[in-house]
Amino acid sequence: MADDWKFCKATAGSDAFCPPVEDAYDVIVVGGGPAGATVATLLAEFGHSVVLFERAGQQRFHVGESLIPETYWTLERLGLIDQLQASAFTKKYSVQFVNENNQESAPFYFDKHNPHESSQTWQVVRAEFDRMLLENAVKKGAVIHSAAQVQDVRFDGERAVGVRVKLAGEDDPRNVSAKVVVDATGQSAFLASRLKLKVPDPKLKMGTVWSYFRNARRDPGRDEGATLIIQTPGKKSWFWYIPLPDNIVSVGCTGTMEYMFAAGRGSAADVFTQEAERSTAITARLAESTRCDDFHTTKDFSYSSRQGAGDGWMLVGDALGFIDPVYSSGVYLALKSGEMGADAIHAALGEGDVSGEALGNWQAKYRGGVDSFRKLVYAFYSPEFSFAKFLKAHPQYHSNLVDILIGNVFRPGVDEIFDAMGDISPQTAV
Repeated sequence: MADDWKFCKATAGSDAFCPPVEDAYDVIVVGGGPAGATVATLLAEFGHSVVLFERAGQQRFHVGESLIPETYWTLERLGLIDQLQASAFTKKYSVQFVNENNQESAPFYFDKHNPHESSQTWQVVRAEFDRMLLENAVKKGAVIHSAAQVQDVRFDGERAVGVRVKLAGEDDPRNVSAKVVVDATGQSAFLASRLKLKVPDPKLKMGTVWSYFRNARRDPGRDEGATLIIQTPGKKSWFWYIPLPDNIVSVGCTGTMEYMFAAGRGSAADVFTQEAERSTAITARLAESTRCDDFHTTKDFSYSSRQGAGDGWMLVGDALGFIDPVYSSGVYLALKSGEMGADAIHAALGEGDVSGEALGNWQAKYRGGVDSFRKLVYAFYSPEFSFAKFLKAHPQYHSNLVDILIGNVFRPGVDEIFDAMGDISPQTAV
């Protein structure tokens, strides 16, 4: 932990990071998730002055625990691989699919595609993982202030010039200036929402119910930490099954909003139970378990932003866009967008050009990678599409499919698989 790191008591009795806050910085980052922490870390490492304001205290609950292999490279750049390898996070070597007829595929082991240590990844507890990222940002020189309420982004004409923020322990909000303001506020999309930039994906109007279970069944040996993707009959919904430390498993069920939250289905617990009873793969694994948290819900969470940067401002992570969680792409895209965004900001500051064009010059490439995930999600939800049948007919695209599943979506030519798939439309209603 850095020498200048210190703690103070925020309101409501929670701890918060409370270093001094100056009047001006090169960059202000709003939001302390993986995207924001990555931007702050890399820019501080470049030598820029950076402050990150996070609304939550130290315990930052968030769903999205499963990392895919390509997260390795950004985490390596951040200097966190050794710390992750020494952590208690569950090691993840594979993913396994269970189809709508409860037939289980063989586990897909990532190292069969790429025999590199990056093929072993982790199932993380997000509060601990996110804190690890923030502590690393401080070690690299960023200023982190938690329990900070950013009330507005300040503009001079069309250019963002700072924020108005209420800091823990202070009676009045203050203005803090910056050359660049980064919105890394996740699905709340603080700035993107104020600028009315969010565009829902009309093909992915999905909803999720999830919770955490203790003593749920795990497969033995190397498969103990595998992510399971389990479809229910008729492909009306699917479950994720993610083993975590301390004998906890994260289990969530996703389907169309019309189906999951139809009138008369009852509470979130009722919906989860009804869907679980349709899947012998889930009921068998949860038979001896005890639920150890409330049920949580998320509704209509797939969207993109029609503009990702402007003069003096940038969107990264879920503030830029989010897609369905079926392929566990969320943390990877947060880390990658934070990395690409940080490089663009560093170059823009060096050139003295913080225009929207300079700050957003990475986003076309990034959106192309996101689109590969999105199209694969469409295929997953298409009632008529079968990955097994597709690969039998087009075995030459097996490596393309695997590359997308592990996150190698920026490889030139990886998206050629979609030409062979043709027009795929997901099931959007029941």
